[in-house]
Amino acid sequence: MKASALLKAEGLSKRFRVGSDLLGRPRAHVHAVSDVSLSIAPGETLGLVGESGSGKSTLGRLLVGLERADGGTIDLAGERIVRPRGRQLRQMRRRVQMIFQDPYASLDPRMTVGQSVSEPLTIHDLARGGAARDRVDDLFRQVGLRGDMIDRYPHALSGGQRQRVGIARALAVEPQLIVADEPVAALDVSIQAQIVNLLLALQAERGLAFLFISHDIAVVAHVSHRIAVMYLGELVETGTAKAIIGAPRHPYTEGLIAATPDPARRAVRKIVPAGEIPSPTDLPTGCRYHTRCPLATDLCRRERPVLTPRDEGRLVACHHR
Repeated sequence: MKASALLKAEGLSKRFRVGSDLLGRPRAHVHAVSDVSLSIAPGETLGLVGESGSGKSTLGRLLVGLERADGGTIDLAGERIVRPRGRQLRQMRRRVQMIFQDPYASLDPRMTVGQSVSEPLTIHDLARGGAARDRVDDLFRQVGLRGDMIDRYPHALSGGQRQRVGIARALAVEPQLIVADEPVAALDVSIQAQIVNLLLALQAERGLAFLFISHDIAVVAHVSHRIAVMYLGELVETGTAKAIIGAPRHPYTEGLIAATPDPARRAVRKIVPAGEIPSPTDLPTGCRYHTRCPLATDLCRRERPVLTPRDEGRLVACHHR
């Protein structure tokens, strides 16, 4: 995408305390996100892929303002976002919304789904009363829900219907960017394609940008213009979807693709990750992937690789690729 960045993040980092001693000092820290930089252009979908525990959801929450970064900066539509609060946080929420993985957990069971969708309209002074209800009715229609569902409670809807409510709520304030955190992972396979196609249609209609987070690289490849691969809090490879899927460079990316059933995909050399992902409280030295990588050498164990330009605008963090 050649358009200027809608969102640009530089050097984002986030740690979480784990336990404490008698003096209240943390026993350990989870290194969830480490020095991550990325950008998303207007109307673009950046897919973010990696195993569970790689830091994808934390990164998404940082970009929405649900978590505060320990370091780094975010520029949104040309405005520097450091520690958003008050008016700046409200403006950020207008521009960036989130679709959560579990549509049931993200909806208040004491509110009707119509009330859940109208709530952001009230918070941002966009519509009230009858005007808000009309707006909700229109949003329901756009996401494929009947108007008579407005007064139902979340438990009365199916998983796919609840996720459509979540999408309607995200659209209510007319954002420019939506962070979709595993938006189909909790749904039946028969419903997943419907939700993905809905998101693509809304993007085409509204010019939305997406950060599409998933552990499923096949889904990410289907919806994304570019892909960023994350491992243990770091980005290890970024590039166009075509380049990443067709000719992965980082051994971890190769392993993710090799583990995805797809008989139509061109065969790639299978370098499957060995063992389990290390604990984010006790990170390996050097390259964080070296404990599972068949290409690892002493250099990998000593020195941390940095994202370096390769072909087709691709960045790869690997000493040997």
